[in-house]
Amino acid sequence: MRHSAADEIEEKIVDIDVSTEMRTSFLEYSYSVIYARALPDARDGLKPVQRRILFQMDQMGLRPDKGHVKSSRVVGDVMGKLHPHGDVAIYDATVRMAQSFTMRLPLVDGHGNFGSLDDGPAAARYTEVRMAPAALAMTNSLDEDVVEMVPNYDNTLSQPSVLPAAIPNLLVNGASGIAVGMATNMPPHNLVEVVAGAQHLLKNPDATLEDLMRFIPGPDLPEGGRIVGLDPIRQAYETGRGIFKTRATASIENVTARKKGIVFTELPYLVGPEKIIEKLKDAITAKKISGVSAVHNLTDRHNGMRLVVELKHGFNPEAVLEQLYKFTPLEDSFGINNVALVEGQPRTLGLKELLQVFLDHRVSVVRRRSQFRLDKATKDLHLIDGLLVAVLNIDEVIAVIRSSDDTAAARARLQQVFDLSEPQADYILELRLRRLTKFSQIELEQRRQELLNQISELEKILSSQDELHHVVSAEMDEVATAFGTPRRTVLVEADGTQQTGKGAMPLELADDPCWVLLSATGLIARTSEAPSREGARSRHDGIRATIASTVRGQIGVITNQGNLHRLDALLAPSLPSTNSAPSLRGGAKLHELLTLAPREKPLTIVSLEEGAPIALATAQGKIKRITPTYPNRESFEVVTLAPGDFVVGAHEAGADDAIVLVTSDAQLLRFSAQAVRAQGRAGQGIAGMRLAEGAKVLCLGVVPADDLAASFVVTVSGNTAALDGTMAGSAKVTPLDRFPAKGRGTGGVRAQRFVRGEDCLQLAYVGPEPLRAMDSAGKPCELPELDERRDASGTPLSAVISAIG
Repeated sequence: MRHSAADEIEEKIVDIDVSTEMRTSFLEYSYSVIYARALPDARDGLKPVQRRILFQMDQMGLRPDKGHVKSSRVVGDVMGKLHPHGDVAIYDATVRMAQSFTMRLPLVDGHGNFGSLDDGPAAARYTEVRMAPAALAMTNSLDEDVVEMVPNYDNTLSQPSVLPAAIPNLLVNGASGIAVGMATNMPPHNLVEVVAGAQHLLKNPDATLEDLMRFIPGPDLPEGGRIVGLDPIRQAYETGRGIFKTRATASIENVTARKKGIVFTELPYLVGPEKIIEKLKDAITAKKISGVSAVHNLTDRHNGMRLVVELKHGFNPEAVLEQLYKFTPLEDSFGINNVALVEGQPRTLGLKELLQVFLDHRVSVVRRRSQFRLDKATKDLHLIDGLLVAVLNIDEVIAVIRSSDDTAAARARLQQVFDLSEPQADYILELRLRRLTKFSQIELEQRRQELLNQISELEKILSSQDELHHVVSAEMDEVATAFGTPRRTVLVEADGTQQTGKGAMPLELADDPCWVLLSATGLIARTSEAPSREGARSRHDGIRATIASTVRGQIGVITNQGNLHRLDALLAPSLPSTNSAPSLRGGAKLHELLTLAPREKPLTIVSLEEGAPIALATAQGKIKRITPTYPNRESFEVVTLAPGDFVVGAHEAGADDAIVLVTSDAQLLRFSAQAVRAQGRAGQGIAGMRLAEGAKVLCLGVVPADDLAASFVVTVSGNTAALDGTMAGSAKVTPLDRFPAKGRGTGGVRAQRFVRGEDCLQLAYVGPEPLRAMDSAGKPCELPELDERRDASGTPLSAVISAIG
């Protein structure tokens, strides 16, 4: 009986437990997703696919000084050699590293269409890439045994387990990924701030979170915008989890001659204008938003982001803006979940832990690199020592080699005759005849000395923890200098426009009286309470100017270029009513509300109503009083400046008031405002003060005649050779009536005597009590006790004063 082939095949059926098989397979899949795809390594901040892309581009020589190559070529090499998970995932990761709106510091330099916030990128065959300059800092020193190299997926090549990463990439560029049972979502930060925080932690391992947040106050998103509320950020920095709100940067402008609009120039992170327009139209259709007549997306490559929402007549722009924030993605939430791999384990990390992991990695990289260089330099020195022996005894060396039967015999005889090691003997046997010149011997001696110096430095680094940390800190400084940019995202502790009561903000604008306040550090806000002298200060700042206006009214802003800009009082954030001194932290930066020319800076605010003339003083000593009759234009010139001159101050000045000028060489001149006849906008003004060579006017003060006894002069001295903000200097506070009145156009009297190391005034202020000094961050600084002496030296300061109000 014949049997078929099928009958001869023995069936093998294996019984398995389905639950066990499912559990095992799911765990293996979870492990693969968590460790090989979704979560970044806390040391270099990269997922495996990103790390392999940068490593392969480095191996291909696609550096910033080379030409771009097709993205498909990079994707193919990465997929074939290192990452066998499909070309789509590799190209998506490459695109993300090239998008400036996604990453704070792009690592790939893309050429072509890499997408926008609303559109995807072109296919890989149409785009080209190469390494961005910052990517070099991620891959530098890979050939110096600084990290462990591991086999690729088929054991034919080696790849780094982590990149050297001189940039704290995880904090700077953030990360997002969804694994199995866990996810990560980290916002970008400012490189300069992160480096400063890391350096502080390196120097002070016991630093608290509050210490670190002085350097890293919050995220810095690529497209700017505003972060409202800082408490959630502190919580996230402490626990690794938190949610903060991001808002678009908005300004209320006249979009036409008679129509106002809300202009958005910065949007929340990863939110595109087309998405906002779509949601806005849906909200208008659903009658959730009123008062909007049209919306225009005027964004282009030259002017950047510009989304204009036109308003209907009679609607309150602030109320409409509040509706936009509520019902559209113009206000968005970002959930921080700092999950990253630490020593192969997923962990949720706070700010200090994130910085510490990066620092430990960099210390390890620098130590291994130094050891590698030390070993190489020691080996080179050993060879050069042998070569010098050969050059000095060249005739004997040639004789030994010529008399030897073969290479092995020559090597052995050289070692015996000249007491050389085997590597030295081999090196001599490979010697080229051109190296036998006297000049070559000099070069060898110089190279030997260089190697000795290098070995000494490397041994010093490896033997001292402080020296090792110094190298790490210095290299972080170089990275921050090379790739650092100013902060783009504004951090707002409290929302100035959000309504705190149960009632909604009325859409119809009420023209109520208000007072507009300008702080000494440039913050502007408005309040419904009339400030008094006793309360004319901020809890966090000093008040520079106070103007009575109405909510619908306008005020004037005078700049250093002699221009007056009209500004709607409505644009100044409203401060909540309080019985104590107001907090201007909810205010807005004055320069952000104006369209200014390059190098034009706002100085002060003035009333546009009929009143006393406005006094202006310039750095070259000119003084002018302007009659308060202004044209109906958005901006206009109020003084004609000589070449190189600029306005240093402006203040309302009646005929009975006293004008005070203080110069950089510590001269003070007080004279009556009657000596300066009020005039129109045209003209340069008249001579206010005679200046010594090289001196300039620093300060203009205007004091009512009956207020002289209650006013004071504050002067802060320094040195012209010192960088701004680096020298605290000394300060003096003196009653104004100790300085005699002089005639206009004279040189005045000395206001402070300079001591050794001082040759100029850095800052001066004239005004009534209470006096308040601040540093560059608006924090209060101590002023010295009152000094009744007019011509005396100052009291040394413990901190740098940047403003007085």
